[in-house]
Amino acid sequence: MGLRELKKQQTRELLSDTAMGLFAEHGFDRVTVVEVARAAGVSPNTVFNYFPTKEDLFFDRQDEVVGHLADIVRRRPAGSSAVDAVRADLLAGLADGEPTIGLDPRMAAFWRIVADSPALRARLLELGERSEAALAAALAEESDAGPADPLPRVVAGALAGAHRAALGEVRRAMVAEEPAEEVRERVAAAADRAFGLLASGLAGYPSGG
Repeated sequence: MGLRELKKQQTRELLSDTAMGLFAEHGFDRVTVVEVARAAGVSPNTVFNYFPTKEDLFFDRQDEVVGHLADIVRRRPAGSSAVDAVRADLLAGLADGEPTIGLDPRMAAFWRIVADSPALRARLLELGERSEAALAAALAEESDAGPADPLPRVVAGALAGAHRAALGEVRRAMVAEEPAEEVRERVAAAADRAFGLLASGLAGYPSGG
């Protein structure tokens, strides 16, 4: 990474960390971009250069999250199905403590901020829809489906919905301050069974890969 890219990354992290501190203290809806800029020692325009909206400041890893399921399907081992790839990735994330899964007790504060903000709840729903659409596009590519074929979109809805529900259970339990290890075991068992049920009907889909 060059010096310019490093500086940009450091500035992005500074803005995100500063904003999260303010959001945690005052609530998302009560903090303005101008206040974030002032606390970070930059101009409001600098903030907007890195984060077009205040919601982007909060969900600073949203692009990674939106494309994740599609990437998993595209990179799955040859001969494996989409449902098996998504299940394996989710179970591995639960076992390894992948940050975006949210099993860290410190994430409870993050999700409380979301629960208290209509704007963040709306953005979270939007991110789920975008993730599902990206997954549907990947499934269409992998199965050579035509634009009029609804099957990739329907399958994406089933897979993304199960994945989203598992993460939602993690969030609910962590906000309730349940022991992380108990949450991990319970959600992993439920996810394994749920995706197993899906696999019984989707074991050969898509056939490519």
